[in-house]
Amino acid sequence: MIADLFTASRPLSWINTAYPFAAAYLLVAREVDAPLIIGAVFFLIPYNLAMYGVNDVFDYASDLANPRKGGVEGALLTPEKHRTVLLAALLTALPFVVALVILGGPGSWIALTVSLFAVVAYSAPPLRFKEVPMLDSLTSSVHFVSPAVYGVLLAGGTFTPGLIAVLAAFLFWGIASHAFGAVQDVVPDRDGGISSIATVFGAARTVRLALVCWSAAGLLMLTTGFPGALAAVLAVPYLVAAAPYARVPDADSARANRGWRHFLWINYACGFVVTTLLIVYAMRTA
Repeated sequence: MIADLFTASRPLSWINTAYPFAAAYLLVAREVDAPLIIGAVFFLIPYNLAMYGVNDVFDYASDLANPRKGGVEGALLTPEKHRTVLLAALLTALPFVVALVILGGPGSWIALTVSLFAVVAYSAPPLRFKEVPMLDSLTSSVHFVSPAVYGVLLAGGTFTPGLIAVLAAFLFWGIASHAFGAVQDVVPDRDGGISSIATVFGAARTVRLALVCWSAAGLLMLTTGFPGALAAVLAVPYLVAAAPYARVPDADSARANRGWRHFLWINYACGFVVTTLLIVYAMRTA
């Protein structure tokens, strides 16, 4: 069961939620303290177990027909394990949420509530935002942007125009990433009766939408000044990875999995560059 929980939490993606929180908090607070440590651990593991575990439970029907499931891209959890996964997600998250509420204030409470609501509403009925085209990609992006917003508020920061531009760029990045990730699942999602941005718009148009959103993210970063503007170039590897599938037919949409696997590793490379730019920013504003 521990192995199943580990797989369900998508360990390759842990950093995608913990990093935005920790970076945002640290740049505002400029110190390593209890809220930073507790929040980073929460967004690293319990948050991802809740987000992806709930998804794996309520997507079981379509996951049966999805060859990607059962490995690093998601657990294939049999029905007798569903209750345990949901309970584990709740019990691992609850102590952290209680601690963060105690440590935070009204603004951070709202951001945390939005973040947790998006985690549940994306997959769990009756809301199932993941089956509402466009809302599915937006909600998925909120999963990653909201930890950063929460980090700023928990540390007592304010939202400057430059910070808003960065968060908006991050939001567009998340929308693009979800949309492109949905393309590879067009066939199994349709077979499982699940609607998504890709099943409704079609594989090729969804890829082109992702390309537009990644481009928008890059353009927004150009407005942030030095050194943030340098991050605009980070849109390029995502565009290169996704562009070959801009005309992929629905029946052959599983081919996009190759681009998606490249995307997972591009995240790490771009994360290194982002970290370098954040260090430069921290030094310039110290």
